[in-house]
Amino acid sequence: MYARSFLAMAALAAMVGPASAEDRRRATMRGGGSPGEGKCTIEIVVDGAAEVEVRGDTAVLRNLAGAQPEWRRFECTGPLPGNPANFRFQGVDGRGRQTLIRDPRNGGAAVVRIEDPSGGREGYKFDLMWGGGFPGGPGPGPDRDRDRGDRDRFDRDRDRHDDDAYYRDRDDFFRGGDWRQRLFERVRVDVDHVRSVTFPFGADQYRLANTIQQLNELQEKLARGRYDRRELDDVIEALQRVVRDNRLSRRDRDILADDLDRLRDFRGRYRDYGAR
Repeated sequence: MYARSFLAMAALAAMVGPASAEDRRRATMRGGGSPGEGKCTIEIVVDGAAEVEVRGDTAVLRNLAGAQPEWRRFECTGPLPGNPANFRFQGVDGRGRQTLIRDPRNGGAAVVRIEDPSGGREGYKFDLMWGGGFPGGPGPGPDRDRDRGDRDRFDRDRDRHDDDAYYRDRDDFFRGGDWRQRLFERVRVDVDHVRSVTFPFGADQYRLANTIQQLNELQEKLARGRYDRRELDDVIEALQRVVRDNRLSRRDRDILADDLDRLRDFRGRYRDYGAR
């Protein structure tokens, strides 16, 4: 009887074990970062769902569902600090959803969840970036005017940047038939676009980062089949502050204002958007 029980437990472990298996890896350091700034690039293959936890120069790849995920690349300019200033997460490639579910400023580790609902394996790539001079919140009043010359130069460079492809892509997105089911994904893309053309330090970046954080919390619940109107209210409030207070080009302000209108429409008619 003991032998039969042991075999049954072993069989159960064989079935359950892979879903929580972990694969630890040290980063390949490639240099190139400046003091107080850095970047890590991670590529993995997922068939189901997985999480990547990055702490310092070490990352743990966890399988949440489906086939065991595999490492392809983990490169950094330096170890991820325990409380990085101006931390940013950017999903680069992959057909499914990539979500930052833990900010390293809230415990020293960054955790990214990847959900691949389609059948078969898919490669995913994302970047973790951090940069000095901005400790995660807006500084005192006088700091808002610091380095005004640098900000003005940055704005001139931004205005010269050719963003026509981005705007065409956005127009095409809303001409598609499934944009209501992918609205939050589009809002995230728009906010990330504005972050990329915003002066990298200061209160403007803080308000944008806060909007992304609120989106993360909303989408995390939606991924579990839960719609929480309070989370949506937090996203709308954060984005309102960006539209009201940030230094934006007229075109970008119009885009974010349009996102706000669509989010408010979702709030009033969420069942028409597929939420329950």
